[in-house]
Parts: sequence; structure tokens; C-alpha cells
Amino acid sequence: METIAVVDFETSGLSPNQGDRATEIAIALVRNGRIIDRYQSLMNAGVYISPFIEEYTGITNEMVRNAPKAEKVMREAASFVGSHPLVAHNASFDRNFWDSELVRVGKRRRQQFVCSMLLARRVFPKATNHKLGTLVDYLRLPVAGRFHRAMADAEMAASLMMSIEKELIRRFKLSTVSHGLCFAIQNSPKAGLSHCVARYRSD
Repeated sequence: METIAVVDFETSGLSPNQGDRATEIAIALVRNGRIIDRYQSLMNAGVYISPFIEEYTGITNEMVRNAPKAEKVMREAASFVGSHPLVAHNASFDRNFWDSELVRVGKRRRQQFVCSMLLARRVFPKATNHKLGTLVDYLRLPVAGRFHRAMADAEMAASLMMSIEKELIRRFKLSTVSHGLCFAIQNSPKAGLSHCVARYRSD
């Protein structure tokens, strides 16, 4: 697979459309079955973090108060990612915050996001559920740190993507797995994995 950028946000809430902002971002660059580079930073977006979110993520108002401004962090993050394809676990969540925070610094996303959760539902349908923690246990992936901190989650989502790639190569005797194939798989019916791979291979 080409170099991919696995992104994870921690946030003050569920939706930027409701005024929620990013409080932490981490990015793991993955190539040839290993993480080759990392970026991580807390983000001060000037928002209040509720006690529930502080407990959930371990990120406190004091930590964010002393962090770099969100705009500076997003410019650095966008530069770090460059033109690499994007991946996140439950990507609709991270995509919304990525797009919202980018707009605030006058930038727009050009790459497609691939969702490792949607891929796992198709490639590993027997897992109890497809939350990141469940899949880490199911596939016996290394636990990179505390769940719901951005760098640990990004690294574990990167490990999951590498497992998905290996499984697709093994099952379908592929020479490589492209971001484009992953995007096609996530948008195919859950029961249509074999047909999707066959169709993509013949295109």
C-alpha cells in the first residue's frame, strides 16, 4: 500500500456543527507494513471541556489551556499529511473535525477518507463488534497506550489497517492493497467483499 496517513482526533464533543472543537490530534504515517512517522499535539481551541469528556479522554481544561492554538496545530497537521490518502477509525467523525478545523485555517481537504471500521466489518465480520478496542483484542494487536488519547488510537488504527491489508492479500492473493481498493470495499455491501475485489481487480 502507498503511504497512508492515519488520523485520530480527541474533541470537546460529538459534532463541529454543534460548536464542538478538536482538543488533540495525532497522525501516524504508514508504509510497507510499519509506521514511518508520527505527529501529535494537544490543541487550544478556546472551548470548555466538560467533566465527562475530561474523564473519557484524560484531557483536561488545564492541559488544553497551555497547548498551542488550534490554528497553528492544524497548519502543521495539514503540512505533515500533505497529499497522502487519509484513514481513520469511524472516519465520519474524524473527517468532520478534519474538514471543520481545516476550513478555519483557509484550507480544504482533497483526499478521500477510508474508514477502518467499515473495512473491518467486511473483512472481519465475525468480530463481536467493530469498535477499535474490540478489534485490537480480536486480532491480538499491540495496545499502544490509553484508548481515547489520539496517538494511541492512531497507532492502533494503523495496526488494524496493516492487519486488514495482510488479510486481503492472503485471502485474495493480491500483490498489494491500494487506498482506492479500500475505498471501494468500504462502499460495497457487507456480503459483497469477494465481488468487490474481483471487480476492482478487473478494472
